[in-house]
Amino acid sequence: MHSDPVEYTLRTTAAITDIPPTEWEQLAGANRLNSSTNAYNPFVSHAYLSSLEESGTVSADTGWMPRHLVLEDDTGRLLGAMPSYIKSHSMGEYVFDHAWADAYERAGGHYYPKLQSSIPFTPATGPRLMARTGIDGDPVRHALAGGARTLTERLGLSSAHATFVPEDELAAFEEEGFLHRTDQQFHFTNQGYGAYDDFLDTLASRKRKNLRKERRTATENGIDIEWLTGTDLSETVWDTFFGFYMDTAGRKWGRPYLNRRFFSLIGERMADDILLVMAKREGRYIAGAINFIGSDTLYGRHWGCVEDHPFLHFEVCYHQAIDFAIDRKLTTVEAGAQGEHKLARGYLPVTTHSAHFIAHPGLRDAVANYLEHERRDVEVVSEALTRHGPFRKTDASD
Repeated sequence: MHSDPVEYTLRTTAAITDIPPTEWEQLAGANRLNSSTNAYNPFVSHAYLSSLEESGTVSADTGWMPRHLVLEDDTGRLLGAMPSYIKSHSMGEYVFDHAWADAYERAGGHYYPKLQSSIPFTPATGPRLMARTGIDGDPVRHALAGGARTLTERLGLSSAHATFVPEDELAAFEEEGFLHRTDQQFHFTNQGYGAYDDFLDTLASRKRKNLRKERRTATENGIDIEWLTGTDLSETVWDTFFGFYMDTAGRKWGRPYLNRRFFSLIGERMADDILLVMAKREGRYIAGAINFIGSDTLYGRHWGCVEDHPFLHFEVCYHQAIDFAIDRKLTTVEAGAQGEHKLARGYLPVTTHSAHFIAHPGLRDAVANYLEHERRDVEVVSEALTRHGPFRKTDASD
């Protein structure tokens, strides 16, 4: 842990419920009540992680066996934690290492199991090396990153991965032997807009007209849009949304990741952190998208529908998210993984980061060489896409 005079113990736990919520919420990013000084990220909250586990969505049976790293001082006080899972596959991660696994297996190695630090099924950047608020976080982050490497070696795992890592955690990972990987998402940034039209005014004329027409078309078949949050999230509403989720997840992935119990649990535990954007026609809901509300960011996640209407997906998932962010004075909308179609709707490229420890020297060297080229490619593509964004050139350069 470098030069740190504090005595500490690093251990693992197989259930987030082994840690009292009041202790977990002392970690930076995990407590919505302290969001003024530490940006609250709903995905690292005790409520969200415990809902994943208690619903059975993550477990040894689903290939996500919890093994959270926990750092405590000599009195047992929680100093830091790293949400982690031992995985038997690479699904539900959104940072793809299937080619690495295939190469290693063909060479006679066993890529699985591996250690994964992430929020299951959630491609959103957030704390991975979580330190207690009010203490020096740097030695905590180094201890956790080093602990992940040591755990990987002691258990004979092929590798350890931390995905969607904040930039300020990268140094700790790299100093502990992890490789740096980049990728790309599309985020909307609220430049202090008072209304959606203020955002439109920053776009090139043709782009502005296209979006106005798109939004009109999306709701012209008698469709109304509703925002549901807090006490609006009844079990009946969850039944409806789960039907949307199952339809889309079944077609997109072949096997839905989340179960119905999970939605009930998050509805009980964090309803004020959830926004359902629901489309209604002729008295019934026909489509919807779930979003999670952080202290400064709206995180778009899943969408589904039972009727197809032109541009309704874009309205429910992207335009309404911008409306909500402006209304709540949130600074960012993260609309999930990939999707260059988001560019025309005001979402610009943003670089995301991950860290990877590869135990086998030969595989490590091959991956390091690959990542060096991949980082350059991501940078070039991001710059090109930004230049072709919808904003007026003066605004784009700003």
